[in-house]
Amino acid sequence: MLLVSGTAGGTGLTGTLYEPGEEPPSFRGAPDEAAPYVWVCDAFYEVESGGKRQTVGDRDLRVAFESPSPRGFQDRAAALSAAREHIRTQFARLGVPTNEVELSVRQAADA
Repeated sequence: MLLVSGTAGGTGLTGTLYEPGEEPPSFRGAPDEAAPYVWVCDAFYEVESGGKRQTVGDRDLRVAFESPSPRGFQDRAAALSAAREHIRTQFARLGVPTNEVELSVRQAADA
């Protein structure tokens, strides 16, 4: 299991990439079990009211969260590419330029 993280503006987001032989969470909308790589991560966007108050850089804003976004992939490179793009997109939704997002990939610690 890999953790793909992005940080920018003093905040961060981490998603999980399940690899072959690992069991991704089972819930409505999860990809076909036959996919060897499964990416799961929250999605969010800025809202005028409601949501959760968050400070990103020098901005105070409100953020609403969507259900996790599970996606299945046939190979690791495609899964990692999509994971990185997903993280960048979430920050872009908050007005953070994608080139300001620092990405990292690390092996999850054994539970």
